[in-house]
Amino acid sequence: MDLPRRKFIKKGLVAIGTAAAALGGAGIVRNLFASGTADEANRQKTGEQNENMREVNRVRYIDLERSGELERREQALWALYDPCRLCPRLCGANRAAGEPGACSVAAHFKVSSFGPDFGNEPPIRGTRGSGSVFLSNCNLLCVFCQNWQINHRGDGDVTTHRGLADMLLNMQRMGCHSVSFITPTHLVPHLIKGLRIAIAGGLHVPLCYNTGGYESLEVLRLLDGVVDIYQPDFKFQDSNIAARFTHGAPDYVSHTAAAIKEMHRQVGPLHIVDGLAQHGLVVRHLVLPENLGGADVLVRWIVDELGPDTPVNIMGQYWPAFRANEFPPLDRRVREREFAQAMRWARAAGLQNFH
Repeated sequence: MDLPRRKFIKKGLVAIGTAAAALGGAGIVRNLFASGTADEANRQKTGEQNENMREVNRVRYIDLERSGELERREQALWALYDPCRLCPRLCGANRAAGEPGACSVAAHFKVSSFGPDFGNEPPIRGTRGSGSVFLSNCNLLCVFCQNWQINHRGDGDVTTHRGLADMLLNMQRMGCHSVSFITPTHLVPHLIKGLRIAIAGGLHVPLCYNTGGYESLEVLRLLDGVVDIYQPDFKFQDSNIAARFTHGAPDYVSHTAAAIKEMHRQVGPLHIVDGLAQHGLVVRHLVLPENLGGADVLVRWIVDELGPDTPVNIMGQYWPAFRANEFPPLDRRVREREFAQAMRWARAAGLQNFH
Protein backbone atom coordinates (compact mmCIF):
# COMPACT_ATOMS: atom_id res chain seq x y z
CA MET A 1 0.00 0.00 0.00
CA ASP A 2 1.20 3.49 -0.73
CA LEU A 3 2.09 5.95 1.99
CA PRO A 4 -0.36 8.65 3.13
CA ARG A 5 -0.98 11.57 0.80
CA ARG A 6 1.15 14.00 2.78
CA LYS A 7 4.01 11.66 3.68
CA PHE A 8 6.32 13.78 5.80
CA ILE A 9 9.82 14.10 4.35
CA LYS A 10 12.19 15.17 7.11
CA LYS A 11 14.45 18.07 6.27
CA GLY A 12 17.96 16.91 5.61
CA LEU A 13 16.99 13.53 4.14
CA VAL A 14 17.61 14.90 0.67
CA ALA A 15 20.34 17.46 0.08
CA ILE A 16 18.95 18.94 -3.09
CA GLY A 17 21.99 20.71 -4.44
CA THR A 18 24.43 17.92 -3.60
CA ALA A 19 22.23 15.21 -5.03
CA ALA A 20 21.56 17.21 -8.19
CA ALA A 21 25.27 17.65 -8.76
CA ALA A 22 25.93 13.98 -8.06
CA LEU A 23 23.29 12.94 -10.56
CA GLY A 24 24.59 15.24 -13.24
CA GLY A 25 22.16 18.14 -12.90
CA ALA A 26 19.97 18.89 -15.90
CA GLY A 27 21.56 16.06 -17.84
CA ILE A 28 19.38 13.61 -15.94
CA VAL A 29 16.27 15.15 -17.43
CA ARG A 30 17.74 15.33 -20.89
CA ASN A 31 18.59 11.62 -20.78
CA LEU A 32 15.30 10.21 -19.51
CA PHE A 33 14.72 8.40 -22.81
CA ALA A 34 18.36 7.84 -23.78
CA SER A 35 19.37 4.38 -24.95
CA GLY A 36 22.80 4.46 -23.32
CA THR A 37 24.74 3.70 -26.53
CA ALA A 38 28.23 5.15 -26.87
CA ASP A 39 27.97 5.63 -30.57
CA GLU A 40 27.93 9.36 -31.40
CA ALA A 41 25.47 9.00 -34.28
CA ASN A 42 23.09 7.06 -32.07
CA ARG A 43 23.46 9.64 -29.32
CA GLN A 44 22.50 12.38 -31.77
CA LYS A 45 19.54 10.35 -33.04
CA THR A 46 18.43 9.68 -29.46
CA GLY A 47 18.64 13.38 -28.71
CA GLU A 48 16.36 14.14 -31.64
CA GLN A 49 13.93 11.46 -30.47
CA ASN A 50 13.98 12.95 -26.98
CA GLU A 51 13.02 16.36 -28.33
CA ASN A 52 10.27 14.84 -30.47
CA MET A 53 8.92 12.88 -27.50
CA ARG A 54 9.01 15.99 -25.33
CA GLU A 55 7.12 17.93 -28.01
CA VAL A 56 4.41 15.26 -28.26
CA ASN A 57 3.96 15.12 -24.47
CA ARG A 58 4.68 18.79 -23.80
CA VAL A 59 2.99 20.16 -20.74
CA ARG A 60 0.30 22.69 -21.50
CA TYR A 61 1.37 25.33 -19.00
CA ILE A 62 4.26 26.31 -21.28
CA ASP A 63 1.90 27.37 -24.07
CA LEU A 64 -0.32 29.20 -21.58
CA GLU A 65 2.68 31.18 -20.38
CA ARG A 66 3.88 31.97 -23.90
CA SER A 67 0.46 33.26 -24.93
CA GLY A 68 0.10 35.46 -21.84
CA GLU A 69 -2.90 33.45 -20.66
CA LEU A 70 -1.13 32.14 -17.56
CA GLU A 71 -0.42 35.69 -16.43
CA ARG A 72 -4.11 36.51 -16.84
CA ARG A 73 -5.04 33.41 -14.81
CA GLU A 74 -2.64 34.45 -12.07
CA GLN A 75 -4.22 37.89 -11.81
CA ALA A 76 -7.69 36.32 -11.62
CA LEU A 77 -6.49 34.12 -8.76
CA TRP A 78 -5.08 37.09 -6.85
CA ALA A 79 -8.52 38.68 -7.16
CA LEU A 80 -9.92 35.67 -5.25
CA TYR A 81 -7.19 35.95 -2.62
CA ASP A 82 -8.23 39.21 -1.00
CA PRO A 83 -10.86 39.00 0.39
CA CYS A 84 -10.15 35.29 0.34
CA ARG A 85 -12.48 33.08 -1.66
CA LEU A 86 -9.94 30.47 -2.71
CA CYS A 87 -11.76 27.53 -1.12
CA PRO A 88 -15.38 26.69 -0.30
CA ARG A 89 -15.04 28.12 3.22
CA LEU A 90 -15.21 31.63 1.66
CA CYS A 91 -13.71 33.07 4.85
CA GLY A 92 -13.23 36.52 3.28
CA ALA A 93 -10.01 37.23 5.16
CA ASN A 94 -7.99 40.26 4.06
CA ARG A 95 -4.89 38.11 3.69
CA ALA A 96 -2.78 40.67 1.82
CA ALA A 97 -3.13 42.99 4.82
CA GLY A 98 -2.02 40.27 7.22
CA GLU A 99 -5.36 38.81 8.31
CA PRO A 100 -5.14 34.99 8.52
CA GLY A 101 -7.75 32.99 6.67
CA ALA A 102 -9.48 29.85 7.91
CA CYS A 103 -6.25 28.09 6.92
CA SER A 104 -4.28 30.29 9.38
CA VAL A 105 -2.25 31.78 6.50
CA ALA A 106 -2.07 35.49 5.80
CA ALA A 107 0.19 37.14 3.23
CA HIS A 108 3.23 34.87 3.47
CA PHE A 109 3.46 31.16 2.80
CA LYS A 110 5.68 28.41 4.12
CA VAL A 111 7.15 25.17 2.83
CA SER A 112 7.66 22.28 5.21
CA SER A 113 9.96 20.25 2.96
CA PHE A 114 10.64 19.40 -0.67
CA GLY A 115 12.37 16.67 -2.58
CA PRO A 116 11.84 13.45 -4.57
CA ASP A 117 8.73 11.70 -3.20
CA PHE A 118 8.36 7.93 -3.64
CA GLY A 119 5.02 7.66 -1.84
CA ASN A 120 2.97 8.33 -4.97
CA GLU A 121 1.33 5.82 -7.28
CA PRO A 122 3.87 3.92 -9.46
CA PRO A 123 3.18 5.77 -12.76
CA ILE A 124 3.74 9.08 -10.95
CA ARG A 125 6.76 8.22 -8.81
CA GLY A 126 8.52 6.19 -11.52
CA THR A 127 12.12 5.38 -10.62
CA ARG A 128 13.19 8.90 -9.64
CA GLY A 129 10.15 10.12 -7.76
CA SER A 130 7.85 13.08 -8.14
CA GLY A 131 9.45 16.31 -6.98
CA SER A 132 7.08 17.27 -4.19
CA VAL A 133 6.72 20.59 -2.39
CA PHE A 134 5.01 20.00 0.99
CA LEU A 135 3.22 23.23 1.77
CA SER A 136 2.41 24.31 5.32
CA ASN A 137 -1.14 24.71 6.65
CA CYS A 138 -4.40 23.42 5.15
CA ASN A 139 -7.95 24.49 4.42
CA LEU A 140 -9.58 21.22 5.53
CA LEU A 141 -8.09 20.62 9.02
CA CYS A 142 -9.13 17.03 9.74
CA VAL A 143 -9.18 16.08 13.43
CA PHE A 144 -7.21 12.90 12.65
CA CYS A 145 -4.58 14.64 10.51
CA GLN A 146 -1.51 12.45 10.23
CA ASN A 147 0.66 15.48 9.48
CA TRP A 148 -0.89 17.86 12.01
CA GLN A 149 2.42 19.55 12.76
CA ILE A 150 2.44 20.83 9.18
CA ASN A 151 -1.27 21.22 8.46
CA HIS A 152 -2.56 22.54 11.78
CA ARG A 153 0.48 23.97 13.54
CA GLY A 154 1.98 25.32 10.33
CA ASP A 155 5.54 24.05 10.75
CA GLY A 156 7.77 25.14 7.90
CA ASP A 157 9.89 27.97 6.59
CA VAL A 158 8.62 31.14 4.93
CA THR A 159 9.70 31.21 1.30
CA THR A 160 9.39 33.47 -1.74
CA HIS A 161 8.09 32.97 -5.25
CA ARG A 162 11.67 32.81 -6.50
CA GLY A 163 12.49 30.30 -3.78
CA LEU A 164 9.56 28.13 -4.84
CA ALA A 165 10.65 28.29 -8.48
CA ASP A 166 14.17 27.22 -7.49
CA MET A 167 12.74 24.21 -5.65
CA LEU A 168 10.85 23.10 -8.75
CA LEU A 169 13.85 23.57 -11.03
CA ASN A 170 16.23 21.81 -8.63
CA MET A 171 13.97 18.78 -8.49
CA GLN A 172 13.67 18.72 -12.28
CA ARG A 173 17.48 18.81 -12.51
CA MET A 174 17.60 15.86 -10.13
CA GLY A 175 15.59 13.87 -12.66
CA CYS A 176 12.17 13.85 -10.97
CA HIS A 177 9.53 12.77 -13.45
CA SER A 178 7.09 15.49 -12.37
CA VAL A 179 6.69 18.21 -9.77
CA SER A 180 3.90 18.19 -7.19
CA PHE A 181 2.21 20.75 -4.97
CA ILE A 182 1.04 19.01 -1.78
CA THR A 183 -1.98 20.66 -0.10
CA PRO A 184 -2.03 23.67 -2.47
CA THR A 185 -5.63 24.93 -2.16
CA HIS A 186 -5.04 27.90 0.15
CA LEU A 187 -1.93 29.09 -1.75
CA VAL A 188 -2.83 28.82 -5.43
CA PRO A 189 -1.95 32.42 -6.50
CA HIS A 190 1.48 32.12 -4.87
CA LEU A 191 2.05 28.77 -6.56
CA ILE A 192 1.16 30.05 -10.02
CA LYS A 193 3.50 33.03 -9.58
CA GLY A 194 6.31 30.66 -8.59
CA LEU A 195 5.44 28.33 -11.46
CA ARG A 196 5.71 31.17 -13.97
CA ILE A 197 9.20 32.00 -12.73
CA ALA A 198 10.15 28.32 -13.00
CA ILE A 199 8.79 28.15 -16.56
CA ALA A 200 11.06 31.05 -17.50
CA GLY A 201 13.90 29.01 -16.02
CA GLY A 202 13.11 25.96 -18.17
CA LEU A 203 10.58 23.90 -16.20
CA HIS A 204 8.94 21.38 -18.53
CA VAL A 205 7.84 18.31 -16.52
CA PRO A 206 4.19 17.51 -15.66
CA LEU A 207 2.64 19.39 -12.75
CA CYS A 208 0.68 17.46 -10.10
CA TYR A 209 -1.96 18.95 -7.81
CA ASN A 210 -2.25 16.83 -4.65
CA THR A 211 -5.26 17.93 -2.61
CA GLY A 212 -7.69 17.00 0.14
CA GLY A 213 -10.47 17.60 -2.38
CA TYR A 214 -12.18 20.60 -0.77
CA GLU A 215 -11.83 22.86 -3.78
CA SER A 216 -13.55 25.82 -5.41
CA LEU A 217 -14.82 25.25 -8.95
CA GLU A 218 -13.94 28.84 -9.81
CA VAL A 219 -10.32 28.22 -8.85
CA LEU A 220 -10.15 24.86 -10.58
CA ARG A 221 -11.39 26.35 -13.84
CA LEU A 222 -8.51 28.81 -13.70
CA LEU A 223 -6.17 25.82 -13.43
CA ASP A 224 -7.48 24.19 -16.60
CA GLY A 225 -4.45 23.57 -18.79
CA VAL A 226 -2.06 24.40 -15.94
CA VAL A 227 -2.30 21.18 -13.93
CA ASP A 228 -1.42 17.93 -15.70
CA ILE A 229 -2.18 15.37 -12.98
CA TYR A 230 -4.80 15.75 -10.27
CA GLN A 231 -4.54 13.61 -7.12
CA PRO A 232 -7.54 14.44 -4.93
CA ASP A 233 -8.64 12.69 -1.78
CA PHE A 234 -12.33 11.92 -1.38
CA LYS A 235 -12.44 11.43 2.38
CA PHE A 236 -16.13 11.31 3.28
CA GLN A 237 -19.48 10.50 1.71
CA ASP A 238 -21.70 11.70 4.56
CA SER A 239 -22.10 15.43 5.21
CA ASN A 240 -22.70 15.02 8.94
CA ILE A 241 -19.54 12.98 9.36
CA ALA A 242 -17.57 15.45 7.25
CA ALA A 243 -18.78 18.37 9.36
CA ARG A 244 -17.70 16.63 12.55
CA PHE A 245 -14.21 15.71 11.43
CA THR A 246 -13.14 18.64 9.19
CA HIS A 247 -13.37 21.72 11.37
CA GLY A 248 -16.96 22.35 10.34
CA ALA A 249 -17.17 21.70 6.59
CA PRO A 250 -20.66 20.19 6.15
CA ASP A 251 -20.52 20.90 2.42
CA TYR A 252 -17.34 18.84 1.93
CA VAL A 253 -19.12 16.03 0.07
CA SER A 254 -20.90 18.17 -2.50
CA HIS A 255 -17.92 20.44 -3.18
CA THR A 256 -15.47 17.55 -3.47
CA ALA A 257 -17.73 15.60 -5.81
CA ALA A 258 -18.11 18.62 -8.08
CA ALA A 259 -14.37 19.35 -7.89
CA ILE A 260 -13.35 15.82 -8.87
CA LYS A 261 -15.76 15.81 -11.80
CA GLU A 262 -14.21 19.09 -12.98
CA MET A 263 -10.71 17.66 -12.62
CA HIS A 264 -11.75 14.65 -14.68
CA ARG A 265 -13.22 16.93 -17.34
CA GLN A 266 -9.93 18.78 -17.60
CA VAL A 267 -7.41 15.94 -17.71
CA GLY A 268 -9.41 12.76 -18.34
CA PRO A 269 -8.25 9.30 -17.36
CA LEU A 270 -4.63 8.72 -16.49
CA HIS A 271 -2.50 8.78 -19.66
CA ILE A 272 0.75 6.82 -19.35
CA VAL A 273 3.73 6.87 -21.72
CA ASP A 274 6.62 4.45 -21.15
CA GLY A 275 5.31 3.70 -17.68
CA LEU A 276 5.05 7.35 -16.60
CA ALA A 277 1.89 9.39 -16.12
CA GLN A 278 1.68 12.42 -18.42
CA HIS A 279 -1.78 13.70 -17.46
CA GLY A 280 -4.96 12.47 -15.84
CA LEU A 281 -6.78 11.87 -12.57
CA VAL A 282 -6.10 9.54 -9.63
CA VAL A 283 -8.66 9.46 -6.80
CA ARG A 284 -7.52 8.52 -3.29
CA HIS A 285 -9.52 7.29 -0.32
CA LEU A 286 -8.23 6.55 3.17
CA VAL A 287 -10.28 3.78 4.75
CA LEU A 288 -11.44 4.84 8.23
CA PRO A 289 -12.58 2.67 11.17
CA GLU A 290 -16.18 1.45 10.87
CA ASN A 291 -16.23 2.79 7.30
CA LEU A 292 -16.68 6.38 8.47
CA GLY A 293 -15.40 7.53 5.08
CA GLY A 294 -18.10 5.64 3.17
CA ALA A 295 -15.90 3.56 0.89
CA ASP A 296 -18.91 1.57 -0.33
CA VAL A 297 -20.69 4.73 -1.48
CA LEU A 298 -17.53 6.24 -2.97
CA VAL A 299 -16.67 3.35 -5.28
CA ARG A 300 -20.18 3.28 -6.72
CA TRP A 301 -20.07 7.04 -7.27
CA ILE A 302 -16.77 6.76 -9.13
CA VAL A 303 -18.07 4.04 -11.43
CA ASP A 304 -21.29 5.96 -12.15
CA GLU A 305 -19.80 9.46 -12.53
CA LEU A 306 -16.23 8.95 -13.77
CA GLY A 307 -16.17 5.45 -15.24
CA PRO A 308 -14.99 2.04 -14.04
CA ASP A 309 -11.46 2.54 -15.44
CA THR A 310 -10.75 5.54 -13.18
CA PRO A 311 -7.58 4.88 -11.14
CA VAL A 312 -8.39 4.70 -7.42
CA ASN A 313 -5.91 4.30 -4.57
CA ILE A 314 -7.73 2.74 -1.59
CA MET A 315 -5.42 3.26 1.38
CA GLY A 316 -5.49 1.13 4.51
CA GLN A 317 -2.81 2.72 6.68
CA TYR A 318 -4.97 4.90 8.91
CA TRP A 319 -3.65 5.37 12.42
CA PRO A 320 -4.98 7.66 15.18
CA ALA A 321 -3.12 10.97 15.14
CA PHE A 322 -3.62 14.53 16.36
CA ARG A 323 -7.03 14.63 18.14
CA ALA A 324 -8.29 11.25 16.90
CA ASN A 325 -8.44 9.86 20.45
CA GLU A 326 -11.24 12.34 21.18
CA PHE A 327 -13.43 10.88 18.41
CA PRO A 328 -14.03 7.12 18.77
CA PRO A 329 -13.83 4.95 16.72
CA LEU A 330 -11.08 7.07 15.15
CA ASP A 331 -9.02 6.26 18.25
CA ARG A 332 -7.88 2.94 16.76
CA ARG A 333 -6.23 1.71 13.60
CA VAL A 334 -8.15 0.27 10.69
CA ARG A 335 -8.53 -3.48 11.00
CA GLU A 336 -7.45 -5.78 8.20
CA ARG A 337 -11.01 -6.99 7.70
CA GLU A 338 -12.21 -3.39 7.29
CA PHE A 339 -9.67 -2.72 4.57
CA ALA A 340 -10.46 -6.07 2.90
CA GLN A 341 -14.15 -5.16 2.89
CA ALA A 342 -13.39 -1.84 1.18
CA MET A 343 -11.53 -3.73 -1.55
CA ARG A 344 -14.46 -6.13 -1.97
CA TRP A 345 -16.81 -3.18 -2.35
CA ALA A 346 -14.55 -1.79 -5.09
CA ARG A 347 -14.62 -5.07 -7.00
CA ALA A 348 -18.37 -5.46 -6.57
CA ALA A 349 -18.96 -1.91 -7.83
CA GLY A 350 -17.10 -2.75 -11.03
CA LEU A 351 -13.95 -0.69 -10.52
CA GLN A 352 -11.27 -1.99 -12.86
CA ASN A 353 -8.21 0.04 -11.88
CA PHE A 354 -7.74 0.19 -8.12
CA HIS A 355 -5.27 -0.92 -5.50
